[in-house]
Amino acid sequence: MEELPIGTVIATLGFVLGGVFGAVAQRTNFCTMGALSDIVYMEDWNRFRAWMLAVAIAILGSQGLHMAGIIDLSTSIYQSANLGWAGAIIGGLLFGFGMTMGGGCGNKTLVRIGAGSLKSVIVALILGIFAYMTLRGLIGLARVELEAVTVIDLAEMGLETQGIPGILAAFGLSPDVARAVVTLVIAGGILAFCFKDAEFRSSGRDVAAGVLIGLLIPVAWYVTGVVGFDDFEPTPLASFTFVNPVGESIQYLMTFSGATINFGIAVVGGIITGSFVSAKLAGQFRIESFNSADDMISHMFGAALMGIGGVLALGCTIGQGITGMSTLAVGSVIALASIILGGLIGLKRLEEGSLKEGIAALFSRG
Repeated sequence: MEELPIGTVIATLGFVLGGVFGAVAQRTNFCTMGALSDIVYMEDWNRFRAWMLAVAIAILGSQGLHMAGIIDLSTSIYQSANLGWAGAIIGGLLFGFGMTMGGGCGNKTLVRIGAGSLKSVIVALILGIFAYMTLRGLIGLARVELEAVTVIDLAEMGLETQGIPGILAAFGLSPDVARAVVTLVIAGGILAFCFKDAEFRSSGRDVAAGVLIGLLIPVAWYVTGVVGFDDFEPTPLASFTFVNPVGESIQYLMTFSGATINFGIAVVGGIITGSFVSAKLAGQFRIESFNSADDMISHMFGAALMGIGGVLALGCTIGQGITGMSTLAVGSVIALASIILGGLIGLKRLEEGSLKEGIAALFSRG
């Protein structure tokens, strides 16, 4: 029996993992923007804790694979010695703000497509187009110029990566000890934050969402880093992220005859499919369209900001907020904080009626 090409195997596994992600996210209502809106409007932290639980589980699983020598996280894009702090901040703010206008982040957009949202189809198309424009098109020149004047080359300081364990090791601590300590302190602190709340502990749905989404991150690292290993044509080490893959998916659909499906494209298709199956089984599939022209304009503008911001920040709420964080990269911490801040600003803008009043209200609290 002829062996399947490694690319086909990786794409198939990516589709399956994406299907699991889509089904879990649809059934548990796992959503980053929803988590922030729950805090702002209802002072409910459950969904935010579910997101943070996913981060903790992803860190423990991913770092465990790295320390066991199964994968090498230093080869991921998040561990580059070039620290793009400005892109992480600007991109994170744009993405966070954009998702409040677009009705959800990248993964929620894909999940909603599967559940019948025509609004999210438009959001995904605009997001993907602007992501590619920022990566390789019209906006790409501005991105390159920004990186040229702001990126910090950590190699000049004797650092091989921007990983927090590596930075601590540069001060004389054993690399293995540094990684173990940082992993336990960060993941342990997040777990304590999550489970100190009795309401969260009693919410089986939110706990399950955090655990399952978090576990998918190291599994994806394993698929691309171990199953996808090939001496002649290795699969790039990758896990879940959605901004660039949405753009690649659009390109793939338009150039199918000469294009090659990869892990990210397969995951996008899997999420939509998994969400569709879950929504149909639960009787939650509903065709949804825009309420008005203003509603459509808002969603399109938000999608454009997410596409631009996601590329500048090297990821979205999942790509940087969970996958990047699982590598313990400094840039991921900066991007995550910026995405949260951008999302809070966007939500306060909606509440107060203007950006200026929203910012003033956010920073005047307490």
